Amino acid sequence: MSVSKHPLIRRLLHQYHDGLTSLEISERLELKPDTVRNALKNMPDTYIDRWHIVSSEPPHAVWCAVVPPEDCPKPKTKVLIMKEQKNGIRK
Repeated sequence: MSVSKHPLIRRLLHQYHDGLTSLEISERLELKPDTVRNALKNMPDTYIDRWHIVSSEPPHAVWCAVVPPEDCPKPKTKVLIMKEQKNGIRK
């Protein structure tokens, strides 16, 4: 069984905020282009940001990876909220 290339591709795309084509990814990671294309299609956190068009060649998809946001802060306890309301502190 082969090792997933998703973490390598994800890390590389996080370094290139403007994105990369699958060919650029395959060259930088020294992977087969088919391997990269298949991986990108199966990664839920990657998407085609735009298309790169060069003369008579077919358009090339420029891929980016989503950087997940931080978790939402945990809500305050009811006791702390009641103390703040009692002291006139509002947030």
